[in-house]
Amino acid sequence: MSDIDEPSHGGGNEAERAPRRRPVVSRRALVLAGVAVGGLAALGGGALIYRDIRRSAGPEGTWVELNPIVPVPSTSPRATSPAYEPPQGETTVAVWAHADDDIIFANPHLAGVIASGATLRTVFVTAGDAGRGLDYALEREAGIRAAYDRMRDVTMPWETREITLLSGARATRFVPVDDPRLSITVLRLPDGNLNATGFPSTGGAGLTQLINGTVPVLQPVDDGPTLDASRLADTVAELIHAGSPDHVTTNIPHESAFARGDHPDHSCVGSLVRAVAPSVGVPAENVTYYIGYPSQHQPVNVEGDALDGKVGVYETYASKDPVVTCDTASACLAQPGFGQWLRRSYAKTESELQLR
Repeated sequence: MSDIDEPSHGGGNEAERAPRRRPVVSRRALVLAGVAVGGLAALGGGALIYRDIRRSAGPEGTWVELNPIVPVPSTSPRATSPAYEPPQGETTVAVWAHADDDIIFANPHLAGVIASGATLRTVFVTAGDAGRGLDYALEREAGIRAAYDRMRDVTMPWETREITLLSGARATRFVPVDDPRLSITVLRLPDGNLNATGFPSTGGAGLTQLINGTVPVLQPVDDGPTLDASRLADTVAELIHAGSPDHVTTNIPHESAFARGDHPDHSCVGSLVRAVAPSVGVPAENVTYYIGYPSQHQPVNVEGDALDGKVGVYETYASKDPVVTCDTASACLAQPGFGQWLRRSYAKTESELQLR
């Protein structure tokens, strides 16, 4: 989630139309979010921090300069990846920093993709582990699979497959046993934290440090092969190409004005996708970027049945995430940050990024 130069609040901002209320957060969420109390127990990905539960506004990430990402050389034809998935009609490959970025920032669009019968291939680059280790990352992954089942209105087991990519990276892929047009692939790189300094448990390193060259490699939280910056770019390119996409969706890139205040991991992933997509035959106009944390400053644009559906999907995910769990739709909407983001979804094309 990212930080941007805050635009003026639009007329649709509910804070301007209604009296401010004290947020309602479940006792369990308060206890869990306060576990790492030491002042600022900053949690990455979708996780709240205790300070932010007590504020009406959502968190904002630290702005850190990011080195330009070296584009992956174009090679045609590209070798067939072990991660290749046969096209199943109109296909979207969605690449995100954390499990929940898609259902918070890109819904109701992605739910519509699934409902239409089109193909959706999702990739999560980091584990969203918040320094809590693999077990927490696995809980988040279980939550996102449950959320996808909610969007497709079917609950079935998911097959798990370990894939060694041509890049040398190791990926874990989940596919519903009854629906091969959906897949979720995870790389489980360490969460970079809201302040872009990582977490002590993962060596204080994340995507920002890797791209900026302050650390030579990142070690996935599941002890997979390490990735340097070049191998990471190759890996993202390989996974996009393996999905044979007509469209690609991702986080807002660092070079966009809408990235100010976002989670640094979001900015890194958006920039990675923007840099490598052309090398695998995806035109710039076929990539859509979704505003992250800074969407809270935009007018509300998800309401009525669309909002009900979006919150239901998020609630399903949150029931598996012990940090952000909410027991009811109203409790989910009352969460600082999450309530604002769920009421909004802003997609930007290449021409709308307001590049700096």
